[in-house]
Amino acid sequence: MSDVVYLTRERMRELEEEIHYLKTAARKDIADKIAEARSYGDLSENAEYDAAKEAQGLLEGKIYKLEQTLSRARVIDGSGLPNDKVYILSIVTVLNKASKTKIEYTMVSAEEADVETRKLAVSSPIGKALMGKKVGDVISVKVPAGDITLEILDIRR
Repeated sequence: MSDVVYLTRERMRELEEEIHYLKTAARKDIADKIAEARSYGDLSENAEYDAAKEAQGLLEGKIYKLEQTLSRARVIDGSGLPNDKVYILSIVTVLNKASKTKIEYTMVSAEEADVETRKLAVSSPIGKALMGKKVGDVISVKVPAGDITLEILDIRR
């Protein structure tokens, strides 16, 4: 699990802030819940205690996973990349040939991908098909819903 994780400076900062919150406020909340549950007496049949201990385990797992991601992270900066082809951090406008709808994607690493903000992982089927392509290129991609055909209309940073 030593693969490098490429993140934007913004995402790196978000992860650092999340880890800080989890290690401080979230850990304190769970410790308080465990202490309260202990006060109820017999731990062998104490559902609140079991739930708090399980929540603690999940929290520690999340912290560990985020720390592992950060330990492998490298900040990427797309400002030096040209706009002639699709690269990571490119903002790509495509036209879905079937539905005639335009969609704009920002090409990011899998760790930053987010459907709601149209951040597309370069490792996703559409991301892989777009990488290295130029304005005017038409690609066909097999996705779970079937095949889609996209035309690249614009590439920018």
